[in-house]
Amino acid sequence: MSADRDHRVLIFAPIGRDGAASAELFRNSNLDAISCRSLPELVSEMTSGVGTVFLAEEGLFGRDTTPLAQWIERQPPWSDLPFVVLTSHREQPAVVAWRRSIVELLRNVSLLERPVQPITLTSAIQSAMRARRRQYEIRALLAAREQTAQELEQLVVERTRELEEANTQLRLEMEERARVEETLRQAQKIEAIGQLTGGVAHDFNNLLMVISGGLDMLDRQTDPNRRRRLMEGMIQAAQRGASLTRQLLAFSRRQKLRPQPVDVAAQIGGMRELLDRSLRGDVHVEFDFPDSLWPVEVDPGELELVMLNLAVNARDAMPNGGTIVVRGENLPGFNGEQIAGDYVRLSVIDTGVGMSPEILARVFEPFFTTKDVGKGSGLGLAQVHGFATQSRGTVRIRSEVGRGTSIELYLPRSHDLPSSERHLIDLTRVRPKRSNQGQVLLVEDDDEVAALVSEMLGQLGFEVTRAASAAAALGALADGRSVDVVFSDIMMPGGMNGVELAREIRKRRSDIPVLLTSGYAEASAHDAHAAGIQILAKPYHIDELAAALSAARSSLQPDAGSKRSNSC
Repeated sequence: MSADRDHRVLIFAPIGRDGAASAELFRNSNLDAISCRSLPELVSEMTSGVGTVFLAEEGLFGRDTTPLAQWIERQPPWSDLPFVVLTSHREQPAVVAWRRSIVELLRNVSLLERPVQPITLTSAIQSAMRARRRQYEIRALLAAREQTAQELEQLVVERTRELEEANTQLRLEMEERARVEETLRQAQKIEAIGQLTGGVAHDFNNLLMVISGGLDMLDRQTDPNRRRRLMEGMIQAAQRGASLTRQLLAFSRRQKLRPQPVDVAAQIGGMRELLDRSLRGDVHVEFDFPDSLWPVEVDPGELELVMLNLAVNARDAMPNGGTIVVRGENLPGFNGEQIAGDYVRLSVIDTGVGMSPEILARVFEPFFTTKDVGKGSGLGLAQVHGFATQSRGTVRIRSEVGRGTSIELYLPRSHDLPSSERHLIDLTRVRPKRSNQGQVLLVEDDDEVAALVSEMLGQLGFEVTRAASAAAALGALADGRSVDVVFSDIMMPGGMNGVELAREIRKRRSDIPVLLTSGYAEASAHDAHAAGIQILAKPYHIDELAAALSAARSSLQPDAGSKRSNSC
């Protein structure tokens, strides 16, 4: 629609000279005036564009005004077309009623009664045109607002699309980062496993060398003193292997601890000979324990292993020699980040090279070590941390480069009196004498282990029947042979482990005691404990086996009448 048409004056005065005269008058006032000869033509021109309409009322008499009414009804919300109607002074009731209907039809109406002055008519038309221009301004504002809304909506759509693309890119980057981090973690795991296997393999190869070489040399030696020294060396190697295994289990917090009240000064003070053998001649150890030092609630054997590890680390940190101070202090009402209460602080202080902040931040990481490949498994401090945590305590470390290191163990105070018995490993155990102790059903799938354990049981005075699986053991019980105790490994082939075997035996022969053994007792410790079955941890000595068998047998009071029963 042309903007010029929006400012036209449409005239409908088909009777007389009103149409031509008014058109000439309006044109003289610089108005674009169009005279319409019929009502349909008027409606058509209004559709093309109009500013205002000048009507002579007599032109509407007797005509069908429906098209005009429909056009007015269909106006957009911003439009209210002004009409100027020229009327007469006739006041007949019918004329007045008709005039009212026309005013209602046209809505926005200005009435001018004949005779009317030209200036009055022109002024009324110009006023109507100004009102119509305001409507066009509103139309423009509405159109601008609609355009702005559409542009804003389009902008929102574009921004939403950009945000979705950014989110997609971010998700891809996060997935890539997660993949890279997982790859890095796997690489670190592989590196850690490599560090572990290097150190552990080195240590175990040394131990196996001592044992296998010693066994080879036993057959070549006839001198009793040399044979005794070879035996002692193999025993010590086996003990070191057991200690290394305990380190692995302590690091993983799977080592079963037996906490009890321990006199720290007596326990650690009794290690001087062991420490002297483990340290170089240029490394001196000093103990600083006050007389009032509290006892602590820990596993005494594991405490000694921890102190030995810390002393060896301190020795390695002092290549030119120095002094190691082992100090004990009471900490009443201690309140730390992880623990609170009465604690004893055991400090192992060296005057060595110290550690940088980077190394200090990683010393308790699994398998981390600053030693050369094959010189250590990286489990020493990890074992210390595991022991302290399992003992309801904690460990802290302070170090400066060139000024030494202090490793502090915080262990819970015990309010019970400690035993006067020392817990150091005794390499000169007295072997029990052979006597007739009864029949043992040994359930072990490993031939070499079975041969060794059978020899140990024979040394203890037992007669041994061996079964290689749980099913074979149940068969041995079913054939009516006499059995006084069942000694079984936990982990076995065949679908039934030692705990399940013990339960089955109790169902069939509740009078036969069962003792279990495992190199990883924690694997079934819960089930065994719930069933009231004792577990002897590997490796064990012959006197430990004897004590465990005695405890297992004494836990039952078998009925002599049912003991030899063949029923299964």
